[in-house]
Amino acid sequence: MTAFDPLRDQLLEAAAEFAGGPGDLDGILAGMVTDVDRALREPLEIFPVCHHSPASALAMARRLREKRPQVIYVELCEDLRPLLDELRNCKLPVAVQAFASEVDGFPPDWSPLSVVAPITEASAEYQAIAYALDTPGVELVCVDRSTDHVFQWSPRSEDAPAPGEDADADSEDDAEGKDLHGDAVGVEIGDLRPRFGQLEAYLLHHGKVRHWSEWWDQYVEQPLGSSGADYETYRQVMVLIGSLFRRLAPGDPRRVTVDEDRERYMWTRMRQHLASSGVDPSQALYVCGAFHAASHVPEFGLTGPDWEISPRTATKWLYGLIPSSHSAIEAQFGLASGSVSIAAATWAKAVTRTGVKPFQLQGQAGTRKRAAVKATVAPPAAVAEPVTDKLTKFLASPPRLDGLDEAELLGWSVEIVRLARRHGYLSSTADAIAVFETSILLAGMRNRARPTPYDFADAAVTCIEKDAVPGRRDVRRLCEIMLGGDRIGQVGYDALPPLARDVYDRLQPLGVNVEARTIQRALLDLKAQPELVPCSDLLWVLRRLMPPDVVRPIMGERTLGRKSIQESWDLAIGRSQRYLIELGYEGITVEQVLEQRLRREVWAPSATAAGALAAVEDSLLYLRSRRFTDELGARAVELLAAERTVDEAPEVLQRVRRLLAYYRSGERGGLPAWCEDFVKTGYAHYCTLLPTAFVEDETGVRQVAAMLGFLFGMENLALSLGCDRAQLEIAVQQSHPEAPAKVALLWAAHHQLGLLPLARLRERVDELLANPMVLPAMPKYVSGFLQALVPVPGLTSFVVEILSKAFAQLPDPVLLPWLPQLITTLKEQAPELVPVLVREAGRTFPGSLPALDSWTPPWSPDAVAPATSAGTPVTAGPVARLLSERPEPTDAVAALLGVTGSWGTLDTDGTGSLVAELIGAHPETAEAVAELLAV
Repeated sequence: MTAFDPLRDQLLEAAAEFAGGPGDLDGILAGMVTDVDRALREPLEIFPVCHHSPASALAMARRLREKRPQVIYVELCEDLRPLLDELRNCKLPVAVQAFASEVDGFPPDWSPLSVVAPITEASAEYQAIAYALDTPGVELVCVDRSTDHVFQWSPRSEDAPAPGEDADADSEDDAEGKDLHGDAVGVEIGDLRPRFGQLEAYLLHHGKVRHWSEWWDQYVEQPLGSSGADYETYRQVMVLIGSLFRRLAPGDPRRVTVDEDRERYMWTRMRQHLASSGVDPSQALYVCGAFHAASHVPEFGLTGPDWEISPRTATKWLYGLIPSSHSAIEAQFGLASGSVSIAAATWAKAVTRTGVKPFQLQGQAGTRKRAAVKATVAPPAAVAEPVTDKLTKFLASPPRLDGLDEAELLGWSVEIVRLARRHGYLSSTADAIAVFETSILLAGMRNRARPTPYDFADAAVTCIEKDAVPGRRDVRRLCEIMLGGDRIGQVGYDALPPLARDVYDRLQPLGVNVEARTIQRALLDLKAQPELVPCSDLLWVLRRLMPPDVVRPIMGERTLGRKSIQESWDLAIGRSQRYLIELGYEGITVEQVLEQRLRREVWAPSATAAGALAAVEDSLLYLRSRRFTDELGARAVELLAAERTVDEAPEVLQRVRRLLAYYRSGERGGLPAWCEDFVKTGYAHYCTLLPTAFVEDETGVRQVAAMLGFLFGMENLALSLGCDRAQLEIAVQQSHPEAPAKVALLWAAHHQLGLLPLARLRERVDELLANPMVLPAMPKYVSGFLQALVPVPGLTSFVVEILSKAFAQLPDPVLLPWLPQLITTLKEQAPELVPVLVREAGRTFPGSLPALDSWTPPWSPDAVAPATSAGTPVTAGPVARLLSERPEPTDAVAALLGVTGSWGTLDTDGTGSLVAELIGAHPETAEAVAELLAV
């Protein structure tokens, strides 16, 4: 016989009456009572909780002051226990985090791994933590699975969701601190929500509420918290709810298996600790979710068998505290928007109304100062009191409804109208009255005598919200702000990792509050205050490592060979602490973290030569370590030699040109050895791949142009380093492309090598324009010549000529569809060529509209080529004499460039007629010089 037998009999009779006979219903109802009886008879007192529940927090505060346990077991990952001591240095809410950037024993695509457990002041777990940490002689033990086991027990099949993806995140994205947890997997103490979708929908429908948080507040929080239910009633009701949700949970069997393994894990850890410490179970308290309090596993209880715990993997975990917020908690665990803020406000009112003295960590920022908990000796073990049935009375009694608090509701109505007006709504006193009356009406329709914050928010939206939102926040968001807002926590300086503290210390000379949650403006005059140069260096490194909106430059830049004299920065480090803290998991200083990241990037299996050159640039800009830069450069040479494609040739060309210009300018000590090796390797590498790249359809025109740009642009340096030009000539002659654009590129390469004079190249283009069969493909030839400006910039005037002829001669059905493609190609693939073409066109075409009528294109046969008159004398000199005696090279160059003309006469008198005429017309200058020299 047990105290719950009468209740069990009543439930069985009700089941038989409603179900019409024996079935599953009587087993479920009788099993729920059995679960309550079993949990309450356990020698180790079980305290069932629900996460972020004010009623659980109130019951915890009362029970701790009454019982004074010596040991508190908490449903929290056991390896997170050392972090709880740092909570006193933080402003709640915060989250304890375990982080692993490199995995060993898990799928590589899971990396990085992150687990967070948020903690708020209005929670039972915080009350237990504060009591245990501030009361001498009390031990706090975390008994849940380790963070490593969180991922060990996660599903690995392809159709299973990845860890953390099964949370029903809120769709609203206007909360300021919603993304504070990132993509971390959330663990919570007391997950209590129906896992049977039809059950939850039934409860919400008949409770006339929209969210599960609202149902829980009306039917659990208020009866247990606001109505002043005693501790035994609270325990029995919570275990009953946990048993109901557990028995009506035909959900994912993998999740049920994980829950049962967690319960085996926790009971095994508690039995081991009790055995090793010798603590009387009556002086211990087990804080867990109500779902786990109604466990059915054989290992449940102090008399159950031990369970073999699997070892952890070799993954190295790092631990720390990160800021959290009410909106981040709601998004992490699929709670209704504003529910955690409403719970915090409910907790504050309940503390004031009931007079309960909650526990609080001494010296904690952001909380009210309360009297310290006096050190007391735990009372001796008391005789266990018999279990009494509190459920029958609680379930049979109607809920005690709170009366209408007109002053509170009126204050809410006036305040929401004031906020709405500040945010652009045309609200008035009439709207405040309407919100007041509508709140009472909605509460009555939902069987509530006192409007809840959810009723008030619905009434405010109904009465104030119009067709459009005039500002950034809607009325529902304004209600959340008014009822408590989205409180955002902060990790104190002493609880930060060494890297974060180092950043704070090094930024002190700026004179800004980097811990503030507002954006701080930092002005740096590096010329007048050279002591701020280290701060500038640090800010640029943070800019490289963190998201762009955390450290944002307003004025100033950092590029190769350039230094800013003045800089202006917007700093949002205070409200983006998570990113800075996670950097602290990777190293002691930001420079060490950057070096490690660059090293990982260039030695990764997917590393490319372009990525290695980018790492070289970052090393030069931020680290300024010649040894490390040379190491990255040598790796770039290895990657370039191993590449079998030329997809990133444009980026390689762009970066290597920039690096060569940097090393050649200023006092750099000349080119480093790796640069010379890179040019030699690249010259041979691209010569080898050039014939294949010309004919492969997978290789684009831009990539081939970049290869030619590397070969022609680095030719002088490569030849000086011992490369053979014959290799390039052979590679070009072995190339036989068929695509029109690549054919144009090949012609440009022949011209650069002297194999195709400009006159012959012009004839080929004219032949293409004269052939009607080739006209549809002519835009592709022009695109090829445009890309040819990268390796052969001397063809700029010729490309302008080709474009002019194409616009003049191509038919509209060919020209018009090609123009958008031409503009898009220039914008996306060759934006640096547009200014070159515009300048050349400006030199070629007339500058005024009247001059256009009489203008003759310089490439037209009717154009008169400027030539030097045979009778015009040329001033004698060493150069003129040399050219006059050996005119053959000059004639060959002129023929190659298509220039015609004749040689002038050489003035052998040593002065030249033009010079003599000038001095004779203006003798004053020569006389003044003569007088100066005579003096």
